[in-house]
Amino acid sequence: MIDLIDIEKYFVTPHIKPGGNAVDCTMGNGHDTLWLSRGVGASGHVWAFDIQQKALDSTAELLRTENAPENYTLILASHAEIKTHVTARPDAVLFNLGYLPGSGNKKLTTLRPSTRAAVEGALEILNDDGVILIAVYPGHEEGHLEGEMLDEMLRPLDRKHFCVSRMQIINSPTSPFFFAIEKR
Repeated sequence: MIDLIDIEKYFVTPHIKPGGNAVDCTMGNGHDTLWLSRGVGASGHVWAFDIQQKALDSTAELLRTENAPENYTLILASHAEIKTHVTARPDAVLFNLGYLPGSGNKKLTTLRPSTRAAVEGALEILNDDGVILIAVYPGHEEGHLEGEMLDEMLRPLDRKHFCVSRMQIINSPTSPFFFAIEKR
């Protein structure tokens, strides 16, 4: 069976290099932040966003216990503020939309207006040959609507500048899927 996480990493891994920069727009429990931190190494930098203190605390704890390089900035703010906080052009930007895994509060989710602003900001600051990966979870109403919004938003991007792919298991309509946006 296809493992979407393996496919996501297939798209992102070539863009993660020592000394590079990356952004985790939805830090959640910190697993992507840790992966990016290790990938860019001590000479690189990772910015990670979340609006929940619980996410920031669990991410900080994971990074400490896993001995991650001290190359990250954890930001308690909306990912919509990406252009305000990220001070270098990232090679990779990751989004895992939806709600904080294990939080118990499935009503507190990413929302279309902030997601749109964050993706627009990421497109503006993305380094040449960089990638944006957006995981969408359509199993809840806002996730479904975010997926539709992103499809409409990304479809008209100029092919000369961006290559947009969508990976989805089509016979499982509520399964997660993702967009990969590669900048030329």
